Amino acid sequence: MSEDLTLDGLAVPLRALRLLAVDFSHLPAPDVHVSPVFPDRLELSFHRGLPDFEVWREALGISPGAVVYREQGDGRTRVLKASADFAGSVLELTGYSNACAPEPIGGAA
Repeated sequence: MSEDLTLDGLAVPLRALRLLAVDFSHLPAPDVHVSPVFPDRLELSFHRGLPDFEVWREALGISPGAVVYREQGDGRTRVLKASADFAGSVLELTGYSNACAPEPIGGAA
């Protein structure tokens, strides 16, 4: 991280976000995170279950084999994570779900 980083230093992930907003405006809205700590990264997270994560993963052409599964909170929360290069930015998708509730996987909503 550069202490002299300006908003222009975040142009790469912000440009990627703009392209996503145009090309994928019909998809569920994610939480969006851009940080000067990782100025080439755009993070999209989904906290309402895994179907929204899956819809985005499929739309972006990320292979199911590239998805990492883990649990947190003593197994109470399922987490899916995947990343891809998009418009010069590292795009990270993260989906969260209550492990107690059954979730349709594969883009079913």
